[in-house]
Amino acid sequence: MNNIYQALAKLEATNVSAALCTVTRSEGSTPRHVGSKMLVYTDGTFIGTVGGGELENRVIKAAVASLRDGKAQTLAYTMADPSRGDPGVCGGQVEVFVEPIFPPATVVVIGAGHVGKAVVHLAKWLGFRVAVNDDRAEFCTPEATPGADAYYPVAMEKLAEQFPVTNQTYLVVTSRGSGVDAVGLPSLLASNAAYIGVIGSKRRWATTVRALKEVGVEDALIEKVHSPIGLELQAETPEEIAVSIMAEILLIRDKGSGASMKTS
Repeated sequence: MNNIYQALAKLEATNVSAALCTVTRSEGSTPRHVGSKMLVYTDGTFIGTVGGGELENRVIKAAVASLRDGKAQTLAYTMADPSRGDPGVCGGQVEVFVEPIFPPATVVVIGAGHVGKAVVHLAKWLGFRVAVNDDRAEFCTPEATPGADAYYPVAMEKLAEQFPVTNQTYLVVTSRGSGVDAVGLPSLLASNAAYIGVIGSKRRWATTVRALKEVGVEDALIEKVHSPIGLELQAETPEEIAVSIMAEILLIRDKGSGASMKTS
């Protein structure tokens, strides 16, 4: 059990998701007692046990499903007759609560210019974990861009090799040009990021789209991108643009409507 608690403590530090499975009810003859725990990772590997055998196999599959859809669930099993679909013959009944655990949602700012720095500040203030990526090492430091939790001074196309992009990751591309985006985006578009936004005008994005298609990026992946980035606020300053960007991220994360509170 200590190994499970230690692994739980590491989840946030390593930006990893897992599902905690706990036996919450046990009546009659069952493999494990109430409080038994198992921690299941997204690839189906696990620590601990809730009983082994077919019971555990089903719980692992349910845990992986919970990590995909983000929903907790209570699983109830009767351990009596495998011929009718039961996962065992012990004779008892067992319930297992499956709780998906995700690291804090992370905003990754790609391009540490004026707008990027403003996004870092605002995203951190809003409670996100924040990472900065820039291929210009002098921009990608705590001194140059203060406030982030992690810094990745590598080319955009190398970012996914060093940072695990998950469905809790919000990518904010505030790079210095379409040429950088066209080279760096394909590997990020192939990820399951919750959000990918790219700064720039409609013309700049159209130029990037043409370049992406020339290297074979599919339309379905390109359509994942929000560009021009952010909500229409008539924003001009870096700080105003950061508000526009983070407002769009909050809108998507929390499934808001974007309507004025006065009329909604």
